[in-house]
Amino acid sequence: MTSISLLGAAPDTGNLGVNALSNSVVHAIQERIPGADLCVFDNGKGIRRRNLRIGDSELSLRGCGLINSRRVYKRESLAHMRLSQMFPGLINPGIQTIQQSRVVLDISGGDSFTDLYGSRRFELISRPKEIALAARKPLILLPQTYGPFRSKRAHARAAEIVRRSRATWARDARSFEIMVDLLGPEFDSERHKCGVDVAFLLPSVRPHRLEDSVTDWLEQGTDGANPDVIGLNISGLIYNGGDSAARQYGISANYALAVQRLVERLLTESDVNILLVPHVNVPQAEVESDLRACRQLLDRLGPQASDRVRVLTGQYSEMEIKWVIARLRWFCGTRMHSTIASLSSGVPSAAIAYSDKTLGVFASCGQQEQVFDPRTMHTQELIDSVFESCARRAQLAPLLQEKLPRVLSIARAQMDTIAECCVNL
Repeated sequence: MTSISLLGAAPDTGNLGVNALSNSVVHAIQERIPGADLCVFDNGKGIRRRNLRIGDSELSLRGCGLINSRRVYKRESLAHMRLSQMFPGLINPGIQTIQQSRVVLDISGGDSFTDLYGSRRFELISRPKEIALAARKPLILLPQTYGPFRSKRAHARAAEIVRRSRATWARDARSFEIMVDLLGPEFDSERHKCGVDVAFLLPSVRPHRLEDSVTDWLEQGTDGANPDVIGLNISGLIYNGGDSAARQYGISANYALAVQRLVERLLTESDVNILLVPHVNVPQAEVESDLRACRQLLDRLGPQASDRVRVLTGQYSEMEIKWVIARLRWFCGTRMHSTIASLSSGVPSAAIAYSDKTLGVFASCGQQEQVFDPRTMHTQELIDSVFESCARRAQLAPLLQEKLPRVLSIARAQMDTIAECCVNL
């Protein structure tokens, strides 16, 4: 039996983007290596077995707790893992799992292999990779974003990890250039490759129970009897975070005002219905909550929204959300993986993106002109650009359909190669 560890893809954070990465990898590996003993490191305690249901299929895998805690007595903490590696008599389930693995896969939450989010986050992302390398296990860095690295120390540490990894993948051309820079003269085209985001292969699953109002819209929208239904994902982090979030991420446009004015204009100048789609499911008291942002927007719209704006309020999985998004006529997201769900489903898409990572993903589908950056656009320009994208959805669809087969082919081929490495290393 092939034993594989997966780092940097905890499926228990409420962030459906990370869940999409985690379950895309799990599904792809199990398809290619039936019966693989796969352990996903998460935020739980100890080692547990869990089942992942995808449609009619049920996959069995293990979870192993891994947190960045200074409480050295917690066996899930990085501190305990590091000590147990130095003192073998100190038993740690995470270290044991890695030592028993044929190969260790790592995806860094897709975009977290950077010091942009602070030293604590960088430690959580980098240290497990170093632990795997210290255990002399083949480490494969799955398609992800590399950098930016603002400090020389972080850059040097990342370069050391990348150079010592058995194979590395970037998920877009821009990230590939950074990865090549980290590798320097050790770049090897056989081991270091440019791919696409693994979530392009995420299966979609019809929700077991979908809200009646949304079901009615989707069913009526597909037969042409009613106006088109389009989707909008609002980032709670930016919408709820206000001026503080804008300063942190260098956003100059007024994001909350822009999305409100966009919806108002869509209601006034078109006949579309609008579904607000959360993609981070955390308690509404938390600033990250997309559902909180959606409900606040709906309240601000007032009677004007009437029956033409609805919020997807249920707690759906990333695969169920993809099923919903796939049935929309156009979609705009700020959470990048909400737009991967739409792009990979062939839905004309736009993004309000304050990170360069989104541009690379859209470029892989020939849709880079549909990425609108609130760091460089003023509020009215942002509103006008996104509105125009929606208005052009019929023209954008065939362009996406032309590019999508190649992207999906690359996604399948890269997982074929990665699975082959897992078996043959």
